[in-house]
Amino acid sequence: MLDRLARLDSCGLSDALDHLGLAGATMGLRPLWDCPKICGRAMTVLVGAKTDAKPAHHLATPAIEEGDPETILLIANEGDKRISCWGDILANAACTKGIRGVIIDGNCRDIDANREIGFPVYGRGAVPVSARNRLVQYSHGEPIEFGGVTASKGDYVLADGSGTIVIPAERIVEVLDLAERLAKREAAMVAAVRSGRSVVEVMHDKEFDSALENS
Repeated sequence: MLDRLARLDSCGLSDALDHLGLAGATMGLRPLWDCPKICGRAMTVLVGAKTDAKPAHHLATPAIEEGDPETILLIANEGDKRISCWGDILANAACTKGIRGVIIDGNCRDIDANREIGFPVYGRGAVPVSARNRLVQYSHGEPIEFGGVTASKGDYVLADGSGTIVIPAERIVEVLDLAERLAKREAAMVAAVRSGRSVVEVMHDKEFDSALENS
């Protein structure tokens, strides 16, 4: 499934989700450096404000320990842009586990350091402010609200320059089947435009409808 997913992009997947009536296209989660497209299986992390002085595990560390080479970390901080919830040490730890990348509904720090080790980071932006003594991990591996959609451990995730897509694991086959048909149809439409056919004709709704037959 991951090989098939890797051949697609977020726009085609969003179109397939739309047609199937599924929510999965997040809003505003994009690359924080010029990193590659990533796809994998979700490991979810929920973070929030620290409300006491008790020592605690640093956020995301238990999720990193549990991760594997198919994992993409999804960290939900309710889109808060004031405090980072990802940095240099976490990125290096994730690399040692073979984790494919991190996507943050919130902000990151140490962008240059992440770039230097080639670790993909997607999110809302960057700030230098540390999470230590400000944020704690509330849970990992549990369903989270993430960029406007619900994400669960094991869901399929793809992120590229246009955005981030979360696909429920139990719907992955039908989403991929439709997205692949749409990609084939779009490639044919691009070829038609390049050959000189009228874009008005090529972009007509009936051309898209033909890709959805038997979906």
